[in-house]
Amino acid sequence: MGPLLKKLFVADGPGAGLVDKPVRLRNLVSFHGERRAVGEREVRRLTRRLVEEAVSSPGERPFPAEERTAVAEALAHRLLALGDLEMDDVQAVRLGHKDLAGRLRAADSPTGLSSDAVLFLDSATEGACLQILEFFTRRSTFVPRTLVEQTRVQAELTAKTDELITRTPRRDAHDTAFERRYLSYVAEHHNHITIYGIDLRDSPDRWPLEVAYLSLEATTTDEPDGERDADRRTPVTLQLSAEEAMRGHDRVLLRGDAGSGKTTLVQWLAVTTARAGDRIPYVLPLRTLIRAGALPAPAGFLTAVGCPLTPPEGWAERVLAAGRGLVLVDGLDEIPSADRHRTRDWLRALIQAFPSNNFLLSSRPTAVRADWMAQESFRELSLAPMRRPDVATFVRRWHTAARAPEFEGPLLDSLRTKRDLARLATNPLMCGLICALHRERRGYLPTGRKELYDAALAMLLARRDRERGLGPVDEVELSEEAQLELLQRLAYALVLSGRTVMDVETAEGIVERCLPSLTLPGGRCDAATVLRTLLLRSGLVRRPADGVLDFVHRTFQDYLAARYAVEEGHLDVLASHAGDTQWEDVIRMAMAHARPRERAWLLRQLLAGEKPRLTLLALACLEHATALDPEVRAEVQARAGALIPPRTKEDAKLLAEAGPLVLELLPGPEGLSDEAALGVTVTASVLGAEEPAGALGMLRRFREHRDLDVRRQLVGTWSRFDSAEYAAEVLDHLDRTDLHLSITSAGELAALAGMRPWSELSVAGPHRPEDILAAVPAPEAVTSLNLSDNPRLSGLDVLSSFGSLRELWVNDCPSATGWERLAELPLTLLACGGVADLTGVRYLRSLTRISLIQRLPGADLRETLPPEAPLEFLFLGARSTDSTGLRGLQHWTTLRTLSLGPLTTELTVGDWRAVTELPELSHLYLNARIIRDFPQCIELMPELPGVEELHIPSMHGAEDLAPLVPRLPGLRSLVLVNRPGHTFPVSRFTGLFPGVETILQPR
Repeated sequence: MGPLLKKLFVADGPGAGLVDKPVRLRNLVSFHGERRAVGEREVRRLTRRLVEEAVSSPGERPFPAEERTAVAEALAHRLLALGDLEMDDVQAVRLGHKDLAGRLRAADSPTGLSSDAVLFLDSATEGACLQILEFFTRRSTFVPRTLVEQTRVQAELTAKTDELITRTPRRDAHDTAFERRYLSYVAEHHNHITIYGIDLRDSPDRWPLEVAYLSLEATTTDEPDGERDADRRTPVTLQLSAEEAMRGHDRVLLRGDAGSGKTTLVQWLAVTTARAGDRIPYVLPLRTLIRAGALPAPAGFLTAVGCPLTPPEGWAERVLAAGRGLVLVDGLDEIPSADRHRTRDWLRALIQAFPSNNFLLSSRPTAVRADWMAQESFRELSLAPMRRPDVATFVRRWHTAARAPEFEGPLLDSLRTKRDLARLATNPLMCGLICALHRERRGYLPTGRKELYDAALAMLLARRDRERGLGPVDEVELSEEAQLELLQRLAYALVLSGRTVMDVETAEGIVERCLPSLTLPGGRCDAATVLRTLLLRSGLVRRPADGVLDFVHRTFQDYLAARYAVEEGHLDVLASHAGDTQWEDVIRMAMAHARPRERAWLLRQLLAGEKPRLTLLALACLEHATALDPEVRAEVQARAGALIPPRTKEDAKLLAEAGPLVLELLPGPEGLSDEAALGVTVTASVLGAEEPAGALGMLRRFREHRDLDVRRQLVGTWSRFDSAEYAAEVLDHLDRTDLHLSITSAGELAALAGMRPWSELSVAGPHRPEDILAAVPAPEAVTSLNLSDNPRLSGLDVLSSFGSLRELWVNDCPSATGWERLAELPLTLLACGGVADLTGVRYLRSLTRISLIQRLPGADLRETLPPEAPLEFLFLGARSTDSTGLRGLQHWTTLRTLSLGPLTTELTVGDWRAVTELPELSHLYLNARIIRDFPQCIELMPELPGVEELHIPSMHGAEDLAPLVPRLPGLRSLVLVNRPGHTFPVSRFTGLFPGVETILQPR
């Protein structure tokens, strides 16, 4: 190849080829440019010679001889492409012969060649490129040009390295060793959660952070972004995980209410960053820094927070100068307002000196205005309240960390069924408090939960700040008693107005009227200052928007309002609002604050209303009445005992009308009869739409129940709840014996995939067959399948995967075809109606029961039904006999039950003759519509002595059954079923059939 390919390139001259610019390949090849030494014809001649020598060489031919011309032409195209490559010889050598060959292959990809010819062409291309590069390296200008190129690259690399060294000071061995110790210290020191402000005898107050931590959600308002959001004019509020919200933003101002998890998030960021080792975290609690006076420079960061490690001199500045720092400044709200301005100046100075680092600043919402750090490009995030799934996750992780799994389940049930408790658990602090108190009391929350509220109030209003070492942070210091007095007056005003938010001006007026009765350190302060301090420090009230305030938890509003109402003797006000569901929790909390005589009076007022809901409210109040007249308690329990537990389904539905309050009062499952257990589950099911969390918590208790009716109720109420959650909490724990699971939505179908296998399934709706099959966890375990209302169900071959299927219903699936493909399944029952085509049903030889509700093709039943099937039961419904009548029915001599629905065509003598030829027939179903609409059919009916049991469904009650008496001489049992909305006495028909047992089955 070498001598031949050398002709492709022009001779070079001396020098390094540096004049003007490097010489491109197009100027080196002899077939390109104005002065061509070799033309395209010569190139093709050269490649033909190469191919000829390869084909004629000894040994097996590399490809068929008839392809030599095509291969030579393709190789010529590739070599000619050398003139189009945008590179010089040095670049080509650096590229390598294989990559250079790849560039040439891309220029020509021949079609129609055999695989051997293509393989030879690619090999020849690589061999040519190897020779070409060898030629380049031997050119006289190559070595000088390569040396010059290397010198240029080395100079650029040296300059860039010098710049990097300037920007990133060198970390010597001392820095590296210290950082390893410091990161280990941070990861260990901050890897815990502490609950301040509660007394626990048997429970630790510190928990491993990595076990108990829950990823919090944050909201942020994004402005429209240039052309991409040109159609969006208003800001959009996004909700995403706090970690994700901080990703991609170097500076973040994080706002959150008391206990929302700000400090926990700071700890989590510090621990995860320390373990990753990509940045150096500094956790700087402002309440600690302010005590030292001047805010520290980087060199004093570790000393200011009490870190026992001593860094090398200048280490912190080297870290920040390199942009490797994560500065976590926690608790802007925990320092006096006068210090917040110098804190901002301190932050600005740090950012100006070390702009390439990451900064996080945390604060309660009302500590500083919205744009407080906007000039420094801080992105604002607000921690969102925990959602119900988050609370459940927190409880599970908390109990895992506390090594107390036995208390987890009962607490989750309480959080689901106790509405006021659920409203309280909206942030990590309150969830942690509830978990700790529940474990402390060995699985029981304080009776009436008054103790829980008192502990929470004490923690939020005083002890938490005090035990964290936090002193006064504003112009006025409010004691716990002063805060309670102000808060309960605000709460009572909100309850009286029927609202949950209040204008700041109205709130200041309430505070102004209250101030004369308060003793405040430092003398009198104006109402605006006191209210501002209350908003900042109490953790119970907040400003959700400009000019208004509300309570962070509605349950605290009701509790404090009830306390004020009792203190002021407003029991008559409470009694007058008992009919208002918004006052339920206020009245119950008032029972906890009232004296025994006041409790008895209020309960009698509730009972005097003689309304089931007020009776149940009185019963709910008993748990808060630790001391009460025993006669009043007994009367309340007796009245409520007539309502709970409900004895029938009707009682259960009436009980549910009392509202979600009922969920807290429902008993069980322990100690309940099967009938009472069914009533309780029916009540909870009805309330599922109004209070899904509480209803789910109640139904979850019954998931191990053995009664079939209870289990069927649990299955049948699935649609009222979140599909995945209900499946995981209830359905997947049920005993599946004799249970049929119905799926109607895409969510339920998705949830099915995550459950243990079900043997009996019903799937309704326009689901794709492949989606149905994919959702069934074990198709081979399904024995009964009902498909309905599905226009997307076409070919039935997908059902062949259900290898154990014995019962199949297909209704209102107009595209369903291909019944013959199910012939290998062990089907014994087939019911269908509203399908496109019944062709192929006759191949289902294993069927013993068939139910059809649509017009059958042909003039004889044998054209549709499987002639070889040992049928024992046959139902023919509306329009099914319009064409066929009962002709051919006598073929199935094994038939024992014939059920005729509301036929639309009269039966003939020939039809009845086919019936008389069924030797095993003993059960006959005649829809009452046949008797009403076609009395002549009954007149034509012959004597059927073998029929022992007759069912007549859908009766109005006025049907004439007398003509049936002589035609059924062997009758032993008559079952009458009324049409819904029609009633009649069974005695009307008992005399017609002497000696026959007559039964009425009401519907």
